[in-house]
Amino acid sequence: MTEPLIQFKQVVKRFGDNIVLNGVDLSIYQGQVTTIIGKSGIGKSVLLKHIIGLLEPDEGEILFQGQSIHAMAPAERNALKMNFSYMFQGNALFDSMTVYDNVALPLAEKGQVAYHEIDRRVRDKLIQLDLEGSEDKYPSQLSGGMKKRVAMARALVTEPRIVLFDEPTTGLDPIRKNAAHAMISHYQKTVGFTGVMVSHEIPDVFYISQRIALLDQGRIAFQGSPEEIQKSDNPLIRHFIRGQVQNEKQSAFSMLGDDPVFTGTPAEAK
Repeated sequence: MTEPLIQFKQVVKRFGDNIVLNGVDLSIYQGQVTTIIGKSGIGKSVLLKHIIGLLEPDEGEILFQGQSIHAMAPAERNALKMNFSYMFQGNALFDSMTVYDNVALPLAEKGQVAYHEIDRRVRDKLIQLDLEGSEDKYPSQLSGGMKKRVAMARALVTEPRIVLFDEPTTGLDPIRKNAAHAMISHYQKTVGFTGVMVSHEIPDVFYISQRIALLDQGRIAFQGSPEEIQKSDNPLIRHFIRGQVQNEKQSAFSMLGDDPVFTGTPAEAK
């Protein structure tokens, strides 16, 4: 396989006496979706934040195209960050801003993009994500599926090389989860970005990922293709997958109780 686009080498991260990452070795390849799975609270989001530079490792190093990020000059690191976009857990939309302004924000903050170019990119993304006509709406007026699409549009409007997704389907019912996963897969193939996703949606993420990494006790216990992890005879891996699949089934059935799964129009479920 070719050289990794991003590589973790023996990365350690502590918060006080708590060691969250304890020698992480991880390879992320260009043009693929790599999904990081693991138990809740085990450090998946911490790992993700190291990629974009929101956190720095206490030990080890992170490489970008074979070059240590820590060894880069400040100007080089700032230029590197321009290649990234981050889709936050919970969408992180600004309630006081319209859909248009939420999507335009990353471009407007740079202060280096002409207004007509901002307008072109924003409207292109709204069309691509079936959000045309919602420009003047506020997040409180949107369905859950539409909010996800607005967050996706904002993540893609800068035309990044790498998009980081932190639990992109948290809080969505099964129909909206499937729609969100399909959306990520479709636009990754269309735009060609490299995706790194944190998720607990098993086995759903296996169908949109090229690589899976299992984080356990601060280390990467497995990294490989979805087919390889499903065929693994490692007791830890098999126990984790069985447990997560059962949890997802129980969650889906609970949503089919007194409340309907979805009461909007098919377009809103996208």
